[in-house]
Amino acid sequence: MALDARQEVGSGAARSDEARRRRGLPGSGLIKGLGVTLKHMLQRSITQEYPDEKPNLPPRSRGVIALKQENCTVCWKCSRECPDWCIYIESHKETHPPASGGRPRSVKVLDRFAIDYALCMYCGICVEVCPFDALFWAPDFEYAEYDIVEMTHEKERLEEWTYKVLPPPPLEEGAEPPAEVEAEAPAEIAPASAPTQPAAGDVAPVAPPQATGGAAASPPAAPSAAVAAPATAAPAAAPDHVEPDQETLDRVLAEELAKGTDRRVAEGRARAAGVRAARRKAGG
Repeated sequence: MALDARQEVGSGAARSDEARRRRGLPGSGLIKGLGVTLKHMLQRSITQEYPDEKPNLPPRSRGVIALKQENCTVCWKCSRECPDWCIYIESHKETHPPASGGRPRSVKVLDRFAIDYALCMYCGICVEVCPFDALFWAPDFEYAEYDIVEMTHEKERLEEWTYKVLPPPPLEEGAEPPAEVEAEAPAEIAPASAPTQPAAGDVAPVAPPQATGGAAASPPAAPSAAVAAPATAAPAAAPDHVEPDQETLDRVLAEELAKGTDRRVAEGRARAAGVRAARRKAGG
């Protein structure tokens, strides 16, 4: 038993010496940690320091859904197809007098277009089904709120995000360009030609029966102009392009930049204000 006790004491002392050698000098762990920190401090940073440095997001990133109000015709397609029912649309009808005679036309005017981003799951169905390209994916993602009720953003905020929509990326090398869809021209109706004599061997056309009472049958009426010439509808007048009022554009741009608004958003607001001012001047 005494021998076993001495062996246990010896093995315990050996283990203590091994643990002391592994630990090294006091404070060696701190020195190693500072060495690792110093090594990484001298290397170039590979991360972006957000929010001081904004991330460079790709054009097709699904950040937020933007609305272009000029393209919206209030067809309700996006609201019907939304699986979360998070799109709210309100509108009213207005009757406009016809431009050149005819009946007055009724159009829908958009009053409210809001998206509840607390419910949205970013599936992109509304962007895909919109037939008039009124909804777009914008790379902006800084729209958090402190209250969940304020996660419902109205059309004014959605229009601001439209100015941040990036153009699509260029085609890869060797890729075939998309085929352009050309409008098919309406087929022209051939004008009625004079009747020709049947050639030899052909069957002669059957003559119309003579009128009763001895009166000769009247010759067939000449084809009307409506049949001879194709009835082509007059092309719809394209909306006049209005150049923005430069004075209003510069003034609004300076005001928005002074408020600290993003450059792209400020330019969009200034251009919209300039176009409205130019239309007011043109309308008297």
